[in-house]
Amino acid sequence: MSAWTSLPTSVETEDALDALLTTPPPDLVEMMARIDGDIIVLGIGGKMGLTLGVLARRAIEAAGVRKSVIGVSRFSDPMCRDTLEAQGVQTLPCDLLDRAAVDDLPRVKNVIYMVGRKFGTKGAEPLTWASNVSVPDNVGQHFRESRLVVFSTGCVYPLVPAVSGGCTEGVAPDPVGEYAQSCLGRERVFEHWSNTFATPLCLVRLNYAIDLRYGVLYDIGKRVFEGRPIDLGVSHFNAIWQGDANHWALRCLEHCASPANVLNVTGPETASVRFVAEAFAELFSAGVDFVGEGTDGRMYLSNAARAIAQFGYPSVPLITMIRWQAGWIQRGGRSLDKPTHFAVVDGEY
Repeated sequence: MSAWTSLPTSVETEDALDALLTTPPPDLVEMMARIDGDIIVLGIGGKMGLTLGVLARRAIEAAGVRKSVIGVSRFSDPMCRDTLEAQGVQTLPCDLLDRAAVDDLPRVKNVIYMVGRKFGTKGAEPLTWASNVSVPDNVGQHFRESRLVVFSTGCVYPLVPAVSGGCTEGVAPDPVGEYAQSCLGRERVFEHWSNTFATPLCLVRLNYAIDLRYGVLYDIGKRVFEGRPIDLGVSHFNAIWQGDANHWALRCLEHCASPANVLNVTGPETASVRFVAEAFAELFSAGVDFVGEGTDGRMYLSNAARAIAQFGYPSVPLITMIRWQAGWIQRGGRSLDKPTHFAVVDGEY
C-alpha cells in the first residue's frame, strides 16, 4: 500500500491485516531488483519479524529476481516457523547467544537484526545485557562482510518535553535505566565492529510500531473501550504503521555506512494522548476520563524528518490507524497481550 486513497476503511480479519502488513510498495520491489545477495533476518520470531520476513519475500517475488530470505530464531513457537516456511521464507533455528551456533550460520550479504530483550528486565538484568550486548558481539564479528540493518530504540535518547518536537539523530544518547543502557550497548558493540571491519551499518531507532494486535493505539483504545481512565502524565507519543516500519527497515539496506548511519523510524506526528483517546471515544460513542492532567512531563519522542525525507511519508496516516484500531477492538480482534508500556519513563520494564 503506497497511496492513502487505496487504503481500506476497515481491517476485519487477521488475514486482511497480514496482507496489509506484507504488501510491498513499488520502491521496495525496485530495491530488491537492485540489491545484490540474499537476506537473513535474525530474531524473526518477534512481534515484527514474521511480517518483515514475508514482506521481503513478497517484494523479491514481485521483482522477479532469485534471492533467498532466511529467518533465524529459537522458534519457541513452532507455528511461527510453519507460517514463514509456507510463505517461502527459509528458517534456521539458532540460539544467537551461542557463539558456535552463530558461526554455523550462512554469511549472507544482507542482515536485518531484530534481536532484543526489554520486558522482564527488572530482576533479570544480566540476561537483558547478555541478549542486548553479547549477541551483537557474536553477530558483528560473524557478519563482518555483510550489510547490517540493526533495530534499536528511541529509548536511547533523553526524555524530552512535547514542545521539543522530538530528538533528532544529532541528539546525544542519554539512556534511562538498564534496558535503555543495554540498547545503547547494542549500538556501540555493532559500531565497534563496523569501525573495525568497515562493515556497512544502519542503526534504526524505532518508536512504537502499530499492528492492531498490539501497540500504543491498542493500549489507549482498549482502555477507552473498557471505560478506564487515561493517564496524561505522558501526554504524547510517536507511532508508525508496522508495514511502513518494516518497509523502511528493508530500504535501509541501501543506506548502510561505516561509520554507522543512524535513522529514527517513526511517524511524523508528535501524537497527543488526549487527542487519540477522544478520537476513540467518538468512534466508540463513549465517554473518556483523564487523570494526571496539567503535568509538564518529559517522555520518549523522536523526530523522523530524516527518514521521511529519504523514504516519503508513511503510507498509513495516524487517523486511519485509529479508525482501524477502533474497529478491531469493537469486533474483539485478537490481541497479542503485549502492552507497550509507552508511559513508563523510569526505565524499569
